[in-house]
Amino acid sequence: MGEMPAVWLLRFGLHGVFYVLLAVGLARVSGSWAALSAGVLLGAVYTVGLTLGRRRTASLVWLAAVALIWAALGLLTTDFVWLAFPLFFVCLHLLPLRAGLTAVIALTAVTVGTLALHESSLSPAQVVGPAIGAIAAVLMVTGYAALYRESEHRRGLIDELTRTRAELAATQHEAGVLAERQRLAREIHDTLAQGLSSIVLLLRAAPPDPSGYVAEAMRAAEDNLAEARRFVHALTPPGLDGSLEEALRRLCSREGAAFQLDGEPYTLPRRSEVALLRIAQGGLANVSRHAGASRAALTLTYMEDEVAMDIVDDGRGFDPLIRSGNGLGFIRDRATELGGAVTVESAPGLGTALAVTLPVS
Repeated sequence: MGEMPAVWLLRFGLHGVFYVLLAVGLARVSGSWAALSAGVLLGAVYTVGLTLGRRRTASLVWLAAVALIWAALGLLTTDFVWLAFPLFFVCLHLLPLRAGLTAVIALTAVTVGTLALHESSLSPAQVVGPAIGAIAAVLMVTGYAALYRESEHRRGLIDELTRTRAELAATQHEAGVLAERQRLAREIHDTLAQGLSSIVLLLRAAPPDPSGYVAEAMRAAEDNLAEARRFVHALTPPGLDGSLEEALRRLCSREGAAFQLDGEPYTLPRRSEVALLRIAQGGLANVSRHAGASRAALTLTYMEDEVAMDIVDDGRGFDPLIRSGNGLGFIRDRATELGGAVTVESAPGLGTALAVTLPVS
């Protein structure tokens, strides 16, 4: 990803200021061979640094070389002293904050020392000027860093919103497909399958047919009944081709989570089984995507008048009062539609516990 135009313009302006001040200094020392040579060397070394890119060690060596050459120039003349201002920004950009502030203080001290070395008396302006320049550089860099962090935070929110919208659209599509599959399964079961079943029963009760037509019709009806039942089976929600416990066990195995069953299993309404499976899929997906957990466990508990499912992990956690993503919102919606409840307990660094309860009836 390329740099933002604002960052490119800031860097271009910073380097431009350095070269302008360097050119002014070279023009002023044109009569001094030693100062002129040292100034040209400083410009050449600074230019080399523009080609280093993100190689940190090489950049730090380059910064030290530039600072030393600049300080040595101060022994010869004061005409390059104001190069300290762009060097403030370079130090604050390449070094950590504390080290950068130390470097800025050192450059300011060298600047004042250079002026004192070549002047018979040091005026207050010659002390205050470099100090104000250093403070301005620190404030500008700090302000830019804060703006950059805010920009990155906003970009993260936009990315999360985009992902959430995509997930919402996928969830709505999945819900529509699931509802249509269930409708078709009910229609086939209640009409075609029931009709074929009645035909089979009537044919079985019919008197013997010497011609064999009744037996042939019964075989055809039985074959079509078996086919209709396969259609119904294929249209039931994916992942629930067996019991809910088996589906959850397979899901936990895929997600690397432990599974525990408490209580004696009993038959739940199909909608409740589908909701619990979908909630488990969403909850374990959140664990693997966001929690950074080393362990996770899912417990399914059958009680007298309700069924409960708990998902616990030892991940990074979060503050539910501050951040509650759409994933949890979808989970609450599924549970609420069936008269259930959702509880989330979490804190930064302490993992997360998600508890879902659904009534049996």
